[in-house]
Amino acid sequence: MPDLNLQLGLLRQYYESGATRSFAFRKKQLIAIKNGIIKFEKEIDEALFADLKKNREETYATETGLVLAEINVTVRNLYRWMRPTSAGTNLVNLPSSSKVYRDPLGVVLIISPWNYPLQLLLIPLVGAIAGGNCAVLKPSEFAPATEKIMQKIITHIFPPEYVLYITGNGAEVVPAMMKNFRFDHVFYTGSIPVGKIIYQMAAEKLAPVTLELGGKSPAIVLADANIKIAAKRIAFGKFINAGQTCIAPDYVLVHEKVKDEFIDKLKDSISRFYGTDASINYDYGKIINQKRFDTLVNYIGEGEVVTGGEYNRENLFIAPTVLKNIAPGATVMQQEIFGPILPVIAFHDMEEAMEIVQRNATPLAFYLFTTNTQEEKVWIDKIPFGGGCINNADWHFTNHNLPFGGVGNSGIGMYHGKYSFDTFTRLKAVMKTPNWFDPAIKYPPLKGKLKLFKWFIK
Repeated sequence: MPDLNLQLGLLRQYYESGATRSFAFRKKQLIAIKNGIIKFEKEIDEALFADLKKNREETYATETGLVLAEINVTVRNLYRWMRPTSAGTNLVNLPSSSKVYRDPLGVVLIISPWNYPLQLLLIPLVGAIAGGNCAVLKPSEFAPATEKIMQKIITHIFPPEYVLYITGNGAEVVPAMMKNFRFDHVFYTGSIPVGKIIYQMAAEKLAPVTLELGGKSPAIVLADANIKIAAKRIAFGKFINAGQTCIAPDYVLVHEKVKDEFIDKLKDSISRFYGTDASINYDYGKIINQKRFDTLVNYIGEGEVVTGGEYNRENLFIAPTVLKNIAPGATVMQQEIFGPILPVIAFHDMEEAMEIVQRNATPLAFYLFTTNTQEEKVWIDKIPFGGGCINNADWHFTNHNLPFGGVGNSGIGMYHGKYSFDTFTRLKAVMKTPNWFDPAIKYPPLKGKLKLFKWFIK
């Protein structure tokens, strides 16, 4: 790919020119993204409706609005984030002073998925620009309408030697870039299997990575929970974007004492949100493509359908579906569902519930519904997870004050707000020593100075 290699080389030259480093430059680029989103808002809405049947309100709440909020937070705080911070100086180095600087990384690669194709590309870009980097963007080809409008926005705002937008088959384009060019950071959002491949390619060039992956995120409903609220919030968190959300509750573990009540309230919530026919509901989306559709339909037969179960391949429609009495060893309880199918499983005690969670350890998200603060503490202490909520689902993602990222199989690294800036910059330590104080004790000959060294260095 000689032309692409040339373009990547131009990115490196532009970064090394120092053009991206000043506060004024970074702020100007961030505001340009904001203005671009506002200018093309109508076309963005149309693209996300074409790809995922998202309405305007959902698009703003889960895509454009989140990017705009991220930009506003970053612009408001960037000058402070960029300033060197003072650090302590130990006794042996006095009267030196110490500071920690934040350096840009260089040329970074951002690879985004199809389920939230705009914000999962642009929020990392905000962090990369704030950090003073050049960036290569590879959006998902599986959301073609959004890919096209984002290309229009990015190429309208940025020269390709600063932000380069690459289209095409990710399985071909990404390896071609990573094998022929060393990126200073690779930021990938997507599936665990592809994340492992990205990690291996990055390791060959010792390139650091951020991997935002997935996993089976549980929702635990204890016997003392507010069942009506739990059902409503789980239904919303699960079925928004037709279940195609990496942090959606993947399954529910509900205490056997309240299982029937919970299922009844869950059915009520689904009916209130999406009506009797979700296929024509304004607020309900579609499955991204037929390959995903076929995989999801196969899951439906692995349990007893409590509500939903209807589907239409031509329209890529699968109704909000709740399953119980899941078949032993069912695939639906081994693979991340990533669609509008929600298994509900009863448990007797905490040990049983925790054993089920640990079958798919280190989930990206974890949701606990309880009114008992002691139970809350026990669960948080015992279960490793990326992030989560107590008595809520999904909404922690929208809080830029919280780091977002996975643990173990669900990912490496974090971002959002200040955490994005930290991800796309590197700590650089600097100690400054005055010339007026230069004690001979520090220099050879060293014989006879051991006692003093032991006094100073401790």
